[in-house]
Amino acid sequence: MKACCVILLLSGLFFWGTACTPVPQAPPRPPDPKQIQIPAGPAHLGSSFAEKQFGYSLDGPASRRARWFDVEVERWIELEAYAIDRFLVTQADYAAFVKATGHRVPHISEAGYQKQGFLVHPYHEVRPYLWNNGEPPADFRDHPVVLVSVDDARAYCHWRGQGTGRTYRLPTEDEWEKAARSTDHRFFPWGNEWDPTRANSVEAGPYRTTPVGLYPRGQSPYGVHDMAGNVFEWTQTVFRPNTQRFTLKSCSWDDNPGFCRAAARHGRPKASRHILIGFRCVSVPGEPLQE
Repeated sequence: MKACCVILLLSGLFFWGTACTPVPQAPPRPPDPKQIQIPAGPAHLGSSFAEKQFGYSLDGPASRRARWFDVEVERWIELEAYAIDRFLVTQADYAAFVKATGHRVPHISEAGYQKQGFLVHPYHEVRPYLWNNGEPPADFRDHPVVLVSVDDARAYCHWRGQGTGRTYRLPTEDEWEKAARSTDHRFFPWGNEWDPTRANSVEAGPYRTTPVGLYPRGQSPYGVHDMAGNVFEWTQTVFRPNTQRFTLKSCSWDDNPGFCRAAARHGRPKASRHILIGFRCVSVPGEPLQE
């Protein structure tokens, strides 16, 4: 860019010209090596009637009776460019945040856990994920962090973006889904056929969280890992019509394959903390912070 000024000559006539001086430009910030760049452009999201029926066929009659997949609205949209974490935020990543900020550690009491209501797992299964003396479980440091609410996840992303010139935040549902399935409307990150060897799900997993990136054959077309299996992921999208809930994407280590489709979605209260729920961040240069 150049700074220009107008020159006026006093000789009975007006002459206009410019005197331009180059203005130094700040060099572009290098991309975050922990993130994958997702280009701007179209995305075909949600699921058709045929895909919903395919999901129900993978999950069985209980999901069909509950109509879990009926909320997957098929849509075509345009998205601006953004960057998304290659891997889920780990226990070790979150420990660095807690140490730097004094934010609360991932935790929930037995009474608090019971109060949440979705008790698929008894509290004794929660205990291995509880932190001790401000530190995550030693064997789980490279596993995705769990027992975090929407506000905990937002606080981590905001902290991570400080001083970078970017806004870090939770992905929207649409951003998450495009990163998981690209633009060809595939059902799973790797294609249209379910393969239990590509994800940590109930069919072939160890029935607990696993280190992030342990299933490289399950990565998305963009190279994003664990977008099927391991843990559900918070997004910043409200799960309407219930504005007290936020949308979760992906499936967890105890889910059937119908839930592992990129279009699958459900909502939980924003304060929920569970061993099945983690998150990752996105970043967009110069974007105002989303609250």
